Amino acid sequence: MADRRPQRIAALIEALLPLKLDGLLLTNAPNIRYLTGFTGSSALAFLSARGDLLFITDFRYKTQASAEVGDIADVEIEQQNLWARLWQRLPFLAGVEVAGFESHHLVHRDFERLLDAGKRWQWRPTLDLVEHLRERKDPDEVARISEAAGIATRALARTLPQIHAGMTELQVAAALEGSLREEGSEEYPFPSIVASGERSALPHAGTSARTIQSGDLLLLDFGASAAGYCADITRTVVIGRADDEQRDIYGVVREANESTAARVKAGMRGKDADALAREYIERRGYGEAFGHSLGHGIGLEVHEAPRLSRTAEGVLAAGAVVTIEPGIYRPGWGGVRIEDDVHLGADGSDLLTHFTRELLEVG
Repeated sequence: MADRRPQRIAALIEALLPLKLDGLLLTNAPNIRYLTGFTGSSALAFLSARGDLLFITDFRYKTQASAEVGDIADVEIEQQNLWARLWQRLPFLAGVEVAGFESHHLVHRDFERLLDAGKRWQWRPTLDLVEHLRERKDPDEVARISEAAGIATRALARTLPQIHAGMTELQVAAALEGSLREEGSEEYPFPSIVASGERSALPHAGTSARTIQSGDLLLLDFGASAAGYCADITRTVVIGRADDEQRDIYGVVREANESTAARVKAGMRGKDADALAREYIERRGYGEAFGHSLGHGIGLEVHEAPRLSRTAEGVLAAGAVVTIEPGIYRPGWGGVRIEDDVHLGADGSDLLTHFTRELLEVG
């Protein structure tokens, strides 16, 4: 795969110029990974507007940093405190007087470090500079998300035949998560949701010890990870035979998902994409039962920019990968959600999660 880090660094420097910043302190691990390739959990990075990139991590990652970061940055290994090393090295970066920090990610304790040990410099809050760059996925990133989506759908195909009435939600989650690992998922991007019966009406239900019964709706929302990139998929099935009401509501959600995934495109505002699904669900009489947003961006994090919601004014960037996840939830009855990952290419949308949207009766 091509090394895109130089272009990413150059793009970030360009974003600093109109803000009149001499550099940017990076504390968010996914953003640091995006710019340097480092996959560890402990690091600081500082990029100057002149192109100097300082990278600091601790002794645990000495070998890893050498292999992953290489010569894209000046790598410093600190035995004690990363911040202490930052204050030692920052004065040697020429021309840095006014610097930005990632306000959305810096905890108050570390902000106090800027005001105290870092008082030699002027610090300015910034918001989503790197996240904005991350919205536009390059071909290698799309390939990794697609690989993660393949892992997720294969794991689902392995799991569904194992599910039957009498199992608990926790047992289903164990089978699903075991299949994810067997298919090659590096980790679980978020806690898997397995919700049955009335609990399927909880959009972010925690998996419980409830015993699944014949006739239940069973909602499975889970993800997979490949080379650090995430996939996010939801399917809702029926245990045993589906009744007419389940079929009707499922059909509404399926149509909302399919039509929106085919019509969403780069250049739309997030609120307009959301409306593609929401207006259809409202016409079918279930508008009040679709209470969450349509979707979100996906990449190094399972939830990232852009947003697809009723209030999202931002434009969907060409190259973004987003989820399309309409749902209908009725307390006391249950819920249906169907979620897919879609790449917004220059020539239209491209579905990455290839798994049937038909209503499946299992067990």
